[in-house]
Amino acid sequence: MPWAVIPLCPGQQPSFGRRADVGATFSAQQKPSSLSKDLADLVKTAGMTTNSVVQDHPKRIVANKVPEVIIWFWIIKILCTTVGESFADWINTTLGVGLTNTALLFTAVLAVVLAVQMRLPRYVPVVYWLTVVVVSITGTLYTDILTDSHGVPLWLSSTVFAALLIAVFGLWFARERTLSIHSITTTPREAFYWLAVLVTFALGTAVGDWTLELTGWGPGVAVLLPAALIAVVAVAWRIGGQPVLAFWLAYILTRPLGANIGDWFASPTADGGLGLGTAMTSLLFLTAIAATVAYLSWTKSDVTSPNASSHSEAHTDHGDRHRAALTMYVIAAMTAASVMAQAAQSPHASAATDETGGQTSTVTHMAPATAIAHFPASDVSTLRGIVTDASKDVSSGQQSAATARADELENAWDAAQSRLKPANPSGWTYLDGQIDSVLTSLRASTPDPATETSSLKALSTTLGG
Repeated sequence: MPWAVIPLCPGQQPSFGRRADVGATFSAQQKPSSLSKDLADLVKTAGMTTNSVVQDHPKRIVANKVPEVIIWFWIIKILCTTVGESFADWINTTLGVGLTNTALLFTAVLAVVLAVQMRLPRYVPVVYWLTVVVVSITGTLYTDILTDSHGVPLWLSSTVFAALLIAVFGLWFARERTLSIHSITTTPREAFYWLAVLVTFALGTAVGDWTLELTGWGPGVAVLLPAALIAVVAVAWRIGGQPVLAFWLAYILTRPLGANIGDWFASPTADGGLGLGTAMTSLLFLTAIAATVAYLSWTKSDVTSPNASSHSEAHTDHGDRHRAALTMYVIAAMTAASVMAQAAQSPHASAATDETGGQTSTVTHMAPATAIAHFPASDVSTLRGIVTDASKDVSSGQQSAATARADELENAWDAAQSRLKPANPSGWTYLDGQIDSVLTSLRASTPDPATETSSLKALSTTLGG
């Protein structure tokens, strides 16, 4: 049997050496009846029943369908998240499939792989992680559709997805009395699990993008915040924090972490990235996922034993430790909010680009409310409407229509200059730089949908979109 890896699972304690057989915890001299009683007590302590392991049940009880949460779990989870960001962008923008068509395509793929996954009687690494990859891509696309195609503000989509996730957890717990991934042994529990996973990807996408728009951070710097928050969750769990809560918090936070890593690898070096592009980034991380899954399939180091229990997640009275962990979460959340608020209000140097690609002047990053302060609402609404229409044209692959929007935007901006510039000179200068970037991307001789989408999204956010 392979050597055990230090687990990073909520409720598990780090261990080294070979895994101990379940029977080794009992004395060899115990009588069969005593042994059966001890085993039943152990299973009961884990929040399970003996029926969930050895008896048939109308709910189609099977072996646990989720892998053991060791270090490999988190590595592949982050890799899958990165692929969800880069692969969706590659199909949507580079191949020109369009956002809506890409979302429809992956919704169909998700239905197929999820059906296969849920019909299996046990955890199969290849199928499980393929499902996670597809869920990651699909959840990302759903958030992008709301933001790019329908103009839903990221703060609103973040709020909606957070409420939806709370509702999913509430229904799951009300029906099953547990949210532990160590008990995914029935079809209803697995359905709740995958629904929660899908919503966490959509929520992580919205929160991650919202953070970037508020702060103006580059892709490399943006990795630090979710990484720091995950470290806080790990420490809180290690000192005795509630394991199920710690797991799901870390699961949500790995989404913006993986997405920012993907942006860092794919973004041009001029923007602080590594310049690999979305295609190469997707290929690199898909290869890493395939290699890791192959390793796990061979070693079976992440397969939960049929007789193993999640006794470490059983209810025990650790009130002081739980409260200490909750205090850490609150402090971390308040600190993160303070950092983002300060970054949103602080100026950040960024070069405005003229329509020939040269850099003309230096403007500052500022919060949307500051940039459009004192502007007439009617002018802001007109500009926002043009940007929204241009975003829809780009996402649907209608490049000629998007290019035509450039003229419409330029004319509207020039017409409003006499009203906007005196009302807020610094805001006008900042918006002027963003509009120049949009015009450059839409009028490029070889338009890049990814660049167009990025510049339009930034301008839409400043305009309150």
